Amino acid sequence: MRGYTVEMSFLMPIILLLIMSSIFGVFYYHDKNIISGAAYETVAVSSTKAREKGGVDESEVEAVFRERLGNKCILFGRIAVSAAVRRNEVEITGTASKRGMKMSVTKRMKITEPERKIRDIRRMKKLGDGTKNNN
Repeated sequence: MRGYTVEMSFLMPIILLLIMSSIFGVFYYHDKNIISGAAYETVAVSSTKAREKGGVDESEVEAVFRERLGNKCILFGRIAVSAAVRRNEVEITGTASKRGMKMSVTKRMKITEPERKIRDIRRMKKLGDGTKNNN
C-alpha cells in the first residue's frame, strides 16, 4: 500500500501538469482564432468602406477591430492594434501579449472596384452587339 502512495505522489503532479497545459493551449488557440477572425472581418468591412465617397482612415479601422474583438479573448487581455490604409490595400495587425507570450496576426485585403469592372464588361457587350447589328 505504501508503494502506491509514493508512486502517485510522483504521478499526480505530472498528470495535472498535462491537463493544465492542454487547457492553456486551448485558450491560446481560441484567442488566436478570435483575433484572426476579427482582423479578417475588419479588413473586409474596411476595404468595402474605402470604396465609398469619404473613404476610411486608420482610426476607423482600429475602432472596427476593437468593436469586433469585444471581450471575447480568454487568455490575452492586452491587445494592441495598428492599421494602415493605402491607395489600394487595407492592412491591420493585432498583437496580444501576456507575461512572456506574444502573438501577432496580420491581415491584408485589396480595395477592389467591382462596379468599374461590371461597367466595363457591359460597355464591351454593347460594343459587341453594335458591331453585330451593323454587319
